[in-house]
Amino acid sequence: MTGISLQHLTKQFDDVTAVDSVSLDVTEGEFLVLVGPSGCGKSTTLRLCAGLESATDGTVSISERDVTTEPASERDVAMVFQNYALYPHMTARENMTFGLDAAAGFSGSEATERVEEAAAILDIEDLLGRKPSALSGGEQQRVAIGRALVRDPEVFLMDEPLSNLDAKLRVQMRAELAELHAELQTTTVYVTHDQVEAMTLGDRVAVMNDGHIEQVAPPQDLYDAPDTRFVAEFIGSPGMNTVDATLRRRGDGSEVVWGDNTVPLDVPPDDLGLASGDRVVFGVRPEDLAADTDGDVRMEVTVTEPLGSTLLVRGRVAGHEMEVSIQPRSSVEVGDLISFRVDPDRLHLFDPESGAAVYHSAESREAIGIEGDGHRAAAVASRGEADD
Repeated sequence: MTGISLQHLTKQFDDVTAVDSVSLDVTEGEFLVLVGPSGCGKSTTLRLCAGLESATDGTVSISERDVTTEPASERDVAMVFQNYALYPHMTARENMTFGLDAAAGFSGSEATERVEEAAAILDIEDLLGRKPSALSGGEQQRVAIGRALVRDPEVFLMDEPLSNLDAKLRVQMRAELAELHAELQTTTVYVTHDQVEAMTLGDRVAVMNDGHIEQVAPPQDLYDAPDTRFVAEFIGSPGMNTVDATLRRRGDGSEVVWGDNTVPLDVPPDDLGLASGDRVVFGVRPEDLAADTDGDVRMEVTVTEPLGSTLLVRGRVAGHEMEVSIQPRSSVEVGDLISFRVDPDRLHLFDPESGAAVYHSAESREAIGIEGDGHRAAAVASRGEADD
């Protein structure tokens, strides 16, 4: 059964299209994350699901029931907001039960029982008598989640609920949200701009850009075989390096050339639907380059960032900024000239005009079950399914 189905959902604010014909199915019990940069339409999409915004066009269905024109109170969803939205003059218990009788017809004892159960799940039993001003940010967020839990909705909608927490607490709350979903198995749509949060929480992740969905896939599939250049650059911390280059024939295969850097590929141009001399966008992730005196890529180092478990090196490669993740405590300084070898099994090509994926090399294809040398057809098909 489908938990939520969006079909050609569109929202316009005057002459601005915030959500542009989005179609998306969220299966029952799934934890789906909407991720993208600020202003991409993800929060508006969530508010359309909740009934807090009215659709300009398209439909919203919950449990196979069309709720497009129904008010938020009749959709059987519970929303957790970024700012917690707790009433400051009420205790945590009162915040969790406010409106519960009217909304769901519970008796006082039933409401009390539900609050106690939710508090036990969230480990906030000792906080129920406190007002929000006496709670930390993490405790307030637990109360906000508890308020959603007591309603036992068909769908949880969460709009960047962890963005106001400090880094350590965000990591802790991510783990707790994952455990909570594993226990309850309630259909959940979660909005964030943090791609690390998206990758660690989502069963699937929908990447949004400029009001439409670029790709919907399990987190590792997004990372290994992004459908578009935008997804490649957005997913990952840091994202994929991409450079404008030229594809040339080289024996039975090809080579990608920009400046004096040459990277070989194991597939000829015609197998990709391209010709020798065509422009392409070459992509490689920072961890897929290794320092090698005979390497294919030569970088002038401009910045080094020690991250403990790795050393992130930034620099210029034939006029393009690139980042490389290397072994910590490596002797690298600003101004050094370093050669890097590119992992031949972890290369990517994108169309310079459309941004669509043209090629993912062997290991990336095998990771998600793509057969053959090219990825153009798979990328186009996947993009079409997301937008239909």
